Amino acid sequence: MRIAADIMTKNVVTVRGSATVAEAVQIMKDKQLRALIVERRHQDDPYGIVSETDIIYKVAAYGKDPQEIRVYEIMTKPCIVVNPELGVEYVARLFANTKIRRAPVIDGELLGIVSVSDLLHKSDVVEKPRKIDLEDRIDAAIETARRVSAEKGDTSQEARVAWEEVEELQMEAADRRSRSRSKLTSLQAYCAENPDADECRIYED
Repeated sequence: MRIAADIMTKNVVTVRGSATVAEAVQIMKDKQLRALIVERRHQDDPYGIVSETDIIYKVAAYGKDPQEIRVYEIMTKPCIVVNPELGVEYVARLFANTKIRRAPVIDGELLGIVSVSDLLHKSDVVEKPRKIDLEDRIDAAIETARRVSAEKGDTSQEARVAWEEVEELQMEAADRRSRSRSKLTSLQAYCAENPDADECRIYED
């Protein structure tokens, strides 16, 4: 299975939070990018991200002067990040659950950035989807919920939606286990009454 580290873009272009939006726009145009990772102020500071959507929705739409507005005023910080070892299927699920299109790949430090385009063009997640069993889905959902809670806050809408998905998957797993036990009990009861039936022989020692 391919992982985030396999498909990420390693040469990440960053911008200072103190830079003007006009400077950020110029970098985006020069590098033909749709988003920039915002540099940390110190080692314990989380990474941020500023996108073309932030600039259009928060600056241009209100007629604000990009020479006067700073990146830190419109960026998303802390932003959702991806572990380099995360499988591409789980990256896709993380993006779907959080409605984001790209995220920095972090392992102590900035290693790269992974986007929806990377998932589509650099992986086979669409052409050769890997069936994710329910327990794997639950584990991935819990990891996503914890990450979103840490970065967006326990009371945020994003965290609430993420934990609701965990609950739904756990309920589905419990329902499957319950139905499985019911079917087994019914079969055992049948075999007790019909010990010579062909379908009961698989239970013989």
